[in-house]
Amino acid sequence: MRRRTRAGLLLAGLLAGISGCGLGPGRTPGGVGLAVTDDFGRATVFDSGAPRVSGQDTVMRLLERNVTITTRYGGGFVQSIDGRSGGHVAERPIDWFYYVNGSEAEKGAAATVVHPGDRVWWDRHDWGAAMDTPAVVGSFPEPFLHGRAGRRLPVRVDCLGADPGPCRMVAERLGAAGVPTVGRGSPGPAAGGASALRVLVGVWRALRRDPTAARLEGGPVSSGVYARPTASGASIELLDERGRRAQALGPAGGLVAATRSEGDMPVWVVTGTDSAGVRQAAGALRPEVLRHRFAVAVGPGASVALPEAPR
Repeated sequence: MRRRTRAGLLLAGLLAGISGCGLGPGRTPGGVGLAVTDDFGRATVFDSGAPRVSGQDTVMRLLERNVTITTRYGGGFVQSIDGRSGGHVAERPIDWFYYVNGSEAEKGAAATVVHPGDRVWWDRHDWGAAMDTPAVVGSFPEPFLHGRAGRRLPVRVDCLGADPGPCRMVAERLGAAGVPTVGRGSPGPAAGGASALRVLVGVWRALRRDPTAARLEGGPVSSGVYARPTASGASIELLDERGRRAQALGPAGGLVAATRSEGDMPVWVVTGTDSAGVRQAAGALRPEVLRHRFAVAVGPGASVALPEAPR
């Protein structure tokens, strides 16, 4: 299981702070986006498709150029952004996390270089139920357009089910978003691993055979996703930020989520309790639905941002 402790991330930030916050002059990357949100994307602090960027910026310098921040540990760890600080709220741990093209950081912001087309997203949230959220869907169509660390990756849509309609819909959505080539077929030995981005499409009872997708059944502590499909696939529990059940989707319930195993690329799941749910999930694969969402559940006529807001 992929586990990265807060202490490990703190050390990475500290070392990055010691080595400096930027790489200096160089060609300015184009097409960069920067978003800052609070509470799992529920509140927008800053959002720009054309932030101020200069030279060979790091994620930390990009942030500093566009918002007001305070740092700790030699400048390597973000403490506050525009007055919103990490720490504890109601005895719950709250901190800032950042994602590049939908993948959670594996090193400090001062050590991560910004590449052309990168979508950098900072969010402050409660991490008591999930120390890691390795992948999120809220930067769609990333990571499919620009990949990771400046390297575009092959994309494969794996169809796991008898109904080909949702697979065609997912491929069409990716094509409309500008993803140039999409392999499509049944999963095989070349489908996964560290070199390809996979989108698994099908009812949950079929998707759960994939070892990365199966992490969702362990809840956020296992996958970072605040939804928990049952092993039978008949329902999908939707969880709040503390990992508590808020509601459950039954027939025609769908889910769009992403997770990642250590050393591998993110794996996206477009799934549901039945064929109708998978079709609804495939239909939700749009930037306006997924924007600034960690994951999205869909029921008849409505979508739900995950984790659910406390009641």
